[in-house]
Amino acid sequence: MTQYDKLWDYQNPSETETKFREALKETSAEKNLSEHLQLLTQIARTQSLQRKFDEAHVILDEVGKHLTEKHNTEHIRYFLERGRAFNSSGNKRNAEVCFRSALDIAQNINQDGYAVDAIHMLAIISPADAAVALNEEAILFAENSEDQQAKNWLGSLYNNLAWSYFDRGEYEKALSIFLRALKWREEKKSIQAIFLAKWSVARTLRALNRLDDALKVQLALFEEAVETGNNDGYVHEELGELFLLKNDNMKSTFHFEKAYELLSADPQLAQNERPRLDRMKELSK
Repeated sequence: MTQYDKLWDYQNPSETETKFREALKETSAEKNLSEHLQLLTQIARTQSLQRKFDEAHVILDEVGKHLTEKHNTEHIRYFLERGRAFNSSGNKRNAEVCFRSALDIAQNINQDGYAVDAIHMLAIISPADAAVALNEEAILFAENSEDQQAKNWLGSLYNNLAWSYFDRGEYEKALSIFLRALKWREEKKSIQAIFLAKWSVARTLRALNRLDDALKVQLALFEEAVETGNNDGYVHEELGELFLLKNDNMKSTFHFEKAYELLSADPQLAQNERPRLDRMKELSK
């Protein structure tokens, strides 16, 4: 990692891009080639998160021209971001090739944090059964590593493993891992991550038909969101589903309306989960 990685705000890729481009003025290929190239890979990542995939690949093409034969961190990050750009644009085949290249290099030069990142990305692009095995592999790798960067992945890995179980319909297993993820997040005192972890627990409780338990958690999250001014569309969506199941149509309609209002503005959701948005719209009437 470079000194500039602390500038990341994954919720605001455009703002992060601006910060990275300012930072780019402070370094150069002549001054520190590795740091310069790593920073360019992260600018490419901000482009991918804004769905500017062509722009991301142009930046990565420039990085590729300067990669030396001796593998180093910039090589890993180049393949990781190339893979993420491919994956986000729907090209999973090329993404897999890139992630496997990143993993091979990371393991060869003992960069455990990036190795875990690569395994976790391979899990993301894999079917549910393979994703479970890959997430378990990544967790074992991270838990046994002495690299703090690798251990920092554990919260995300627990979350991803839980969703893999969820996707297979193994809701009890999913709940157990989501609770593990929540405990990890609470130990790290990450407010936003704790919020998301609680939402995931409640979503799984709904899948288990534990409606009152799920409703209790989602209502608490709703109150928290109101207090912080962070109106969360996903909480509204879940409250809509829960009140629908409890035959409270007035409350259900209200929350679906709010969910659609907030989530229909997300271009990624609009592109990838149109039926989900259409359901919210229909149930808000």
